[in-house]
Amino acid sequence: MDILRFDELHQGGFAGLIERRFVTDARVFGNSKEPDAVDGIGNFVYLADANFKPLGETGLHPHREIDVISVMVEGRVAHAGSMEHGQSLERGTVQVQRAGGEGFTHNEVNPDETENQMIQIWVLPDEAGEPAGYKVYQPAVGERAHIYGGPKDQDDTFYSRTSVDVANVQVGQTISQQGDAMVYLSKGSGTINGDPVKARTLIRASDIEFTADADSQVIVIYENA
Repeated sequence: MDILRFDELHQGGFAGLIERRFVTDARVFGNSKEPDAVDGIGNFVYLADANFKPLGETGLHPHREIDVISVMVEGRVAHAGSMEHGQSLERGTVQVQRAGGEGFTHNEVNPDETENQMIQIWVLPDEAGEPAGYKVYQPAVGERAHIYGGPKDQDDTFYSRTSVDVANVQVGQTISQQGDAMVYLSKGSGTINGDPVKARTLIRASDIEFTADADSQVIVIYENA
């Protein structure tokens, strides 16, 4: 089992946010890869844990041929850009944007005078040239929600061989994932395969079982069978 903790990473950032990058896959970042960050699995290539400064924003910027998943941990973000301008993301909300060949531009803004926390994940699309698309999810407390990946013959999620689930687990609740997987504990604490783990920790292992000892938010990334 491989473990990477928040305090083991260099603090960076840009514009109105500070962040630490856990995953900067060499397939995308090449020689610019963060030295302490790790590669992803499947088409998962990037994970950053960011705090927006009070009233901070990313600034308007483009994406193309990448799927961008934003998980709100604490606080709010106001979404602006070429898709779903004016959408507000509250604590616990998950936003999924498919840039495709069409691409999109966006700006994420902290509307509050206190810091927030947001996890951003990038996944390469299985096929190039897809139209841009936008989806929002609100995983329920005590449940594990599938928010990305799956076959083409459904439209609940964007199709991909790589899957992402978000679980808002309560004290004593257990979730598991068979096979090679990466888990990011964005909030809370518990044990993974019997080892204690705190918030802002990335774990990679084959066959993972997490049991919460506090209310927690867990992101699970894995390949579809």
